[in-house]
Amino acid sequence: MMTLTEIRRTGTGERERGRLVPTTKRPRRRRSTDNPPGSGVSFVVMCLITLLMMTPFLWAGLTAVKPFVDAFRSPPVWTFTPQFDAFEQLWKGSTFAETLLNTAWVAALSVVVSLIVGAPAAYAFARYRGRIGPALLVLALIFRALPRFAVVLPFYQVSRSTGLYDTDIALVIAFVAVNMPFTLLLLTGFFRDLPEELDEAAMVDGCTRLQTFRRVILPVAGPGLVTAGLFAFLLAFQEYLIALTLTQNDAVTIPVFVAAQSGADDTSMYQVLAACSLALALPIILITIFARRYFVAGLTGGAVKG
Repeated sequence: MMTLTEIRRTGTGERERGRLVPTTKRPRRRRSTDNPPGSGVSFVVMCLITLLMMTPFLWAGLTAVKPFVDAFRSPPVWTFTPQFDAFEQLWKGSTFAETLLNTAWVAALSVVVSLIVGAPAAYAFARYRGRIGPALLVLALIFRALPRFAVVLPFYQVSRSTGLYDTDIALVIAFVAVNMPFTLLLLTGFFRDLPEELDEAAMVDGCTRLQTFRRVILPVAGPGLVTAGLFAFLLAFQEYLIALTLTQNDAVTIPVFVAAQSGADDTSMYQVLAACSLALALPIILITIFARRYFVAGLTGGAVKG
């Protein structure tokens, strides 16, 4: 039989078959990091913010598919039979289809030229250790920070004097020039994150600097190139002021086409304009969805060094 002193020395215990045995401590359960505290609240808040940001787009969609008598009622009508007369009028009764194809062509050509010019330049900025490269990059960023009004008038005068006014070439040159600083900044940060051992190994095997860039660096730079190309496409597809200044009839883009429709007093065109805004936004949404994996990887690739 154990004495009181022995029990105190033993500590907390439990009786088992007439003798006192010490209890074992149960391991504490670790909190799961998959569902941290507050994740449910954050999810609800993000859903509300997304819904708030999508409200104008959803409202335009409802306006486009409602019957004309129900599209502008107050209070709004929520039960109706969808109609697509506005989309039919947009495609068959206007030059929207031709304008959309021209806008896509200009945007795609701007992406190609931006990457052909910007990728080698960004690679040179990333590997050059002198002071001239950073200074040129800063000057390019200063040019990018200038207001559109400060650069669009010189583009207009040059296009008029060279005979390129109201052509796709003038638009491509202007879009590439305006977006090139951002392309350089993005790709320079991405190329800097690529280890220089890749370059050294390729040049030990006999490759020149240009061959190293073409055969080794470009194949692993897909996310950065896709991200830079996507931003160049968005600028060319949605830019209004440059396209308005450099075009008149032949090279008009979608933003200029939308702005050139009937004024605010003509309510008969409201549904067509709503359908036009949907047709303008859907290609951008689809491209972003399909390229989201490369988009995120390209943005985060040059954000953190190491």
